[in-house]
Amino acid sequence: MAVPAYTPSEAQARDTFLALMWALSYPGRVYTLPADGHALSLIGVTLLDLETSYFTPDAVIAENLAQTGARAQPAAKAAYHFYPVLDAANLDGLHQCSTGTLLYPDAASTLVIGCQIGIGAGYILHGPGILGQQTIQLDGIPADFWLLRSAVCRYPLGWDVYFVDEQRIVGLPRSVQVERSST
Repeated sequence: MAVPAYTPSEAQARDTFLALMWALSYPGRVYTLPADGHALSLIGVTLLDLETSYFTPDAVIAENLAQTGARAQPAAKAAYHFYPVLDAANLDGLHQCSTGTLLYPDAASTLVIGCQIGIGAGYILHGPGILGQQTIQLDGIPADFWLLRSAVCRYPLGWDVYFVDEQRIVGLPRSVQVERSST
């Protein structure tokens, strides 16, 4: 039986989806997105459709995401959040993100946050998908983010997070515990 070949855009969406899936399956490992396009927009085009909603404070990303057919929503109602930079002003939006409910934990928001991977503060991850522990370094993530995440992530409630640095991503599911590395 012959299988039709992927179009270039289908292949890009498939490769992006696989990187996102593996990043949450193995937290703390770095995965690579396809090289074409703006990474946050590429993730949005892969994840969003007519049934979903998004929030972003960035006009360029918002314009790209609008083409998916997904609905732009205020931070409190959006399923997906895209932050190219996480600063003090954007932290206010995170306070409003859904953490799901015990009946519907899948109603939690997914965050896509731009940062630098491999430099900056070190974090030790423990939990599902990690054998023992995994250490990552992230720069550009305010300390208040970690405090807020610690306060709201009570599995099965919380956010799933993708940290994005150009074409590299690291996944952090809500089930993983994070502690600041002393080194």
